Amino acid sequence: MTSRVPAPAGARRDVSSRVTLLIASLFALAGFLWPLVATAVPKDAQAAVPVLALALVPIAVVALTLTVDRQMHSATTVALLGMLTAVGAAVRIAGTGVGGLEAVFIVLILAGRAFGARFGFLLGMLVISLSSVLWGGIGPWTPFQIFACGWVAAGAGLLPRITARSQRTAMWLEVLMLAGYGILASYAFGLIMNLWFWPFAVGAGSDISYSAGAPLGQNLASFGLYSLVTSTLTWDTVRAVTTAVGILLVGPAALAALRRARIGSARHRRAPGATPRSTVPRGGGTRTHLSTARDEAEAPQTAQRPSARA
Repeated sequence: MTSRVPAPAGARRDVSSRVTLLIASLFALAGFLWPLVATAVPKDAQAAVPVLALALVPIAVVALTLTVDRQMHSATTVALLGMLTAVGAAVRIAGTGVGGLEAVFIVLILAGRAFGARFGFLLGMLVISLSSVLWGGIGPWTPFQIFACGWVAAGAGLLPRITARSQRTAMWLEVLMLAGYGILASYAFGLIMNLWFWPFAVGAGSDISYSAGAPLGQNLASFGLYSLVTSTLTWDTVRAVTTAVGILLVGPAALAALRRARIGSARHRRAPGATPRSTVPRGGGTRTHLSTARDEAEAPQTAQRPSARA
């Protein structure tokens, strides 16, 4: 009977952090979808939204804390995260309010693809947090944007790998896949960001109004029409085109540079539990070449031949 070898502590911690991040995302998703399950009138909903947004803040803090795990202990990785956060925040501030020209998705998708889902999730949350603080755009919408952008970047890291006969073909297929993902993510971002405030965005009694207690299908149809006329045909479309074109233009070079940086970061990260190798030469540095002569203590004694003399 063979005994089962327990999983390393690092692997167990990694699985635990992923499960907890998934649970935190599910709680945040419930906050987005509340109009489809709650029976609140718009007036009550408007009063409850700030409370709901504040409830998402500790979930976001927990998610951020858990994402900063062992893979973020490399100084190079932390420096890359800080640099990309600053770049993403600057891009978002520069494009905010300019007809949907939000090129921040280009940074989030490419970085999430190059560094993985958890790095992308953390980057998306930090970019929104930093840009909101610098720009002064903090409000009830901020916790929702934090999670939504984190999901956009993480989704790029979860896309399947591309294989092809040549490296160049694989690279362009991957860029095309990311451009298509950027289009879908742009529209999905607009839909989910519309959902949480839709009940009090318009008055009652219209075809795009929220109806408390109405069947799910009726509210979904009203919400779809509301999103179509308010953002899907305008802001979301401009965001989708901007993201796709940006990824096609800078994607190949940016992915190559980010992956080189990831490889460099991995080289600087010491494996968990590994013993550092000494840089001092053997012998305390007194010998530079291995001697081929045996020590006198190790050399066997040569038997003396008997003398021919008496």
